[in-house]
Amino acid sequence: MCAACQPSPAPSAAEDTWPPAQERADFARHFEERGVTGTFALYNPAENRLLVHNAERAEQPYIPASTYKIPNSLIALETGVIADTTSVIAWDGEDRSIDAWNRDHMLATAFEFSVVWFYQEVARRIGEERMQQAVHAANYGNANIGGGIDVFWLTGDLRISALEQIDFLQRLHEERLPFAERTMRLVKGIMVEERGGDYVLRAKTGWAIDPHNIGWYVGYVVKGNQPYYFSLNIDMTEMAQASARRDIAKAVLRELELL
Repeated sequence: MCAACQPSPAPSAAEDTWPPAQERADFARHFEERGVTGTFALYNPAENRLLVHNAERAEQPYIPASTYKIPNSLIALETGVIADTTSVIAWDGEDRSIDAWNRDHMLATAFEFSVVWFYQEVARRIGEERMQQAVHAANYGNANIGGGIDVFWLTGDLRISALEQIDFLQRLHEERLPFAERTMRLVKGIMVEERGGDYVLRAKTGWAIDPHNIGWYVGYVVKGNQPYYFSLNIDMTEMAQASARRDIAKAVLRELELL
């Protein structure tokens, strides 16, 4: 790896400024009902209130898996590797286990279907030097892209905690990341997963099969004009547990009347 690409310490984490976490025992039953262990954190900036299940784990860094598609999209657009959300990368013809991946994709559909090969090609086009500079500038987790330019977020050295995910999402929503306004707005557009009468949910799942079997679901709800940021991660040992990521988070969000 070139000298300019060597991981360097990220700026000081925003976790130092979090309010005291309020442990919510009622959140725990959703994990118990689905037979998984993990954490869920929700931050309400208007009240500066942090609600958490398993506060200790919320500070523990894990590999981000496909939640890294959020910063990867930002960096791709910012560097011009991808011109806009409709820019297409042709399928390489290799048959993969998920049928939806086996076709050409544009950024918007690659994000929607979490197309790994698309984002691996994007990362290779960005290159180590530009990727490292952008990840560090954005203060994303430990900012360490060691382990391979097209796998560092899947099996490499990048790590981020649930609280750091929330901090990153808040800076994205408020457009305080070191990217152009257009870049951030385009990515916020492809993150929209659900719209209700008075809310919009933006989110991304992730699943690192190797080496830690960690499942993620991170995002935020804007209800009225008020954002609420959330981050969930769980230990996953089988495909059947994949649905628990959204199920748990959405159950909590519904109980809090945010969906």
